[in-house]
Amino acid sequence: MKKIAITTLGCKVNQFESASFTSGFQAAGCTLVPFADKADIYVINTCTVTAKAGQQSRQLIRRALQTNPKARVIVTGCYVQMDPATVLDIVGDKGCVVGNDYKHLIVDTALKETAPDLIVLMGKISNQQDICELPVKRFTGRTRAYLRVQDGCNNFCTYCIVPYTRGPSRSLKIAAVLDQAAVFQEEGYRELVITGINIGKYGIDLDEGENIYSLLDRLCTQFPALRIRLSSIEPTEVNDQLLNLVVNHNNFMPHLHIPLQSGDDNVLRRMYRQYTTTAFQEAVQAVHTAIPHAAIGCDILGGFPGETDSEAENTYQFIHDLPITYLHVFPYSKRQGTLAASFRNQISGPVKNKRVKRLRELDEQLRNKFHKQQLGTDCQVLVERRHKKSGLLQGFSENYIPLLFSGPTHLIHQVVPVSFTEFDQSQPIGRIAEEVLEENQVNK
Repeated sequence: MKKIAITTLGCKVNQFESASFTSGFQAAGCTLVPFADKADIYVINTCTVTAKAGQQSRQLIRRALQTNPKARVIVTGCYVQMDPATVLDIVGDKGCVVGNDYKHLIVDTALKETAPDLIVLMGKISNQQDICELPVKRFTGRTRAYLRVQDGCNNFCTYCIVPYTRGPSRSLKIAAVLDQAAVFQEEGYRELVITGINIGKYGIDLDEGENIYSLLDRLCTQFPALRIRLSSIEPTEVNDQLLNLVVNHNNFMPHLHIPLQSGDDNVLRRMYRQYTTTAFQEAVQAVHTAIPHAAIGCDILGGFPGETDSEAENTYQFIHDLPITYLHVFPYSKRQGTLAASFRNQISGPVKNKRVKRLRELDEQLRNKFHKQQLGTDCQVLVERRHKKSGLLQGFSENYIPLLFSGPTHLIHQVVPVSFTEFDQSQPIGRIAEEVLEENQVNK
């Protein structure tokens, strides 16, 4: 019985893929162990979206080799796709290097009793026409399951390496999506996060007459007991179809993450983003008008090449004046192979860090403002775990409020009614419904 250690960097799509590896190894009778432990096989699912992610990927490879020099080390993911030569230099002649389009072969390759000292499974990702199918049984240690329905991206934003590492947009056939959702429901999951690299392009490469809106409608209708949450959607894809889905389906969570990247039109043009600040503002206002209690998140890049002080200030003020709930703020990271890497006027580290810090402070202000607005509301919370510091139960409401509240442990993995009663030092505190506590006493 082989011991397997898997570690994952990066996006939800990577996490979904690693869950598929886990399912495959478990089905083969293997034992999963923490990555820090001694294992027979290490699988490292890498990321290269930032320079830091690439550095972390290299560190994890070296750590596995140090922990057990005799182990088979399998390295996959976007860092491998972008720089296989560096990975090969690190793993030497005992590793296995697997490109993104060969991830479905990882389990079988890892478990081969006899194999060459070095295995390289790499392809030209830009030629891929079909999505790599990776069925998942369970997400170990997770209350919410990710369901990857799309991979790849055709946008080629000037700062982004992903189209070069993930290839063109490719979609999972509708039958496979529904089958995977059914597996997650049978396994007891209460919430699915529908994810992909450019998820709004779901279905355009298939001859099934489906798009992201019809897919979400099918999922909400066929799985009414599952909460459906969308991981991200481009501002150009926020429309009446999407808003009607949220309004008309109780199990479609009122939470949309809409990447912005910059609140200045000149910067957006240099990024090759396909919208203006006016269009973005209209999308956000449409969501807020149709679903006032919805959480609206944004991605922001700080310190894009050539960004002036006035452009950075435009971004800050633009976000400040919109009904946005939270921000994911990232410093621009120069990635070789992208157009922006060759732009002049790269922003210095101190200036970039100052802008990022200010935006992250704005993020905290926006979260606090939204939470205060929602204080006193009743919500349904998916209980995920006990909070390490307080010992209270914790989970997310429909509109992504992270609530802490008292309650029995058996409620973990359940959806329970909670009243949002306090806001203590930026932490939302709730009280579980009396009928739930009374039922718990009866069951005792």
